Amino acid sequence: MTKNKKINFAVIGCGMLARQQHIPNIAKSEKTVLHTCCDLSDEALNICLKDHGAKHISKDYLEVINNPEVEAICIATTEKMRLPLIKAAAAIKKPVYCEKPLARTLEEMKEIQKIVNQSGIPFCVGHNRRSSPAMRDARAIFRKHMEHPEKCKWRFDREGDARPKRDDDGRAAISVRINDDWYSWKSWVFDKTQAPHGPMLFEMTHFTDICNWFLAAEPLEVTAIEQGMLNHAVIVRYKTGEIANLFLCANGTFGYPKELYEAFGNGAAVVVDHMVEVRTAGISGAPGRKVYPLLGDRHPHISSANGIISWLEKKEAACREAELENDPMRIFTGEPDKGHARAIDYFADEINGTGAQVCGVDDAVMATKIAFAAIKSAKEGRIVKISEL
Repeated sequence: MTKNKKINFAVIGCGMLARQQHIPNIAKSEKTVLHTCCDLSDEALNICLKDHGAKHISKDYLEVINNPEVEAICIATTEKMRLPLIKAAAAIKKPVYCEKPLARTLEEMKEIQKIVNQSGIPFCVGHNRRSSPAMRDARAIFRKHMEHPEKCKWRFDREGDARPKRDDDGRAAISVRINDDWYSWKSWVFDKTQAPHGPMLFEMTHFTDICNWFLAAEPLEVTAIEQGMLNHAVIVRYKTGEIANLFLCANGTFGYPKELYEAFGNGAAVVVDHMVEVRTAGISGAPGRKVYPLLGDRHPHISSANGIISWLEKKEAACREAELENDPMRIFTGEPDKGHARAIDYFADEINGTGAQVCGVDDAVMATKIAFAAIKSAKEGRIVKISEL
């Protein structure tokens, strides 16, 4: 690729996620062109043409992949179609952005990993939270502190030099809390032929990837408990001693922030609250609090301060509007920047050779292995080692 060249993308699979995120993001970006949209639905293709300005539409994915004008593929199909699409693109060395999770089974996932690594194509998995501005800032602060810690001058050190030495002193840990509302889920979620493992796979990989990314460690074993399909508790232990704790609850509400990440280590804390606010403590030179702009804010008059309190005030107003207008879609306002658009832009930089790898296949496989280990642990009621997979 020529440096900074706008890249012709084809989107294969034009359902709700693609039409809400990937298709408009590719169309609006200064780094990409929405060249082709491919789907079996005439309705979806017409929306791609009329609303998003796709240059071409098609129902034949092989024709799209082999079109010499198409320079990169965005795969937003269900998991069962991802292996053949990736295999076809890799065969002719075309870069691929693939939604997560990579596959429905460990066998498919391993085959995809082998195909991608052997082909050497630029490959990005849609763990978009890595590209969220709040997440990137928080992770940079945390990794710097973990790798080059500076003693906090006000830390309460009761025993001083008499304090016993500990091998686990300074080891990092991260807690992830996810609040979701399953009433919003699409019907395919409950179809075992489409999603045989439910949210323990199709949602979990977002968050296991963030844990791996923050802790920069290799997972060793997983313990999980599930309450049917909706509530999950997962603990991950890493080879070097780090621990991740994930709690996913789908019996929650969109009236409250969805995601809270709290990372601790070397006497410090870095907290990401719904990707609209980052807070730190115990890290010299790091901002105690930083807030981030909201996307699609219909209520700028309520608060211009941003951050989690501002988000809550705007959300409360949006919920009142939704109730008065009898339109639940009105609740969505002032959403956090979860990195969807930026992930595409960063991947364009990677393809052009001007940017680093965004989220490669090996990282995605490791995040997905944790999810599969959690599924096995919950089913069998025991600790599952990653090496078993």
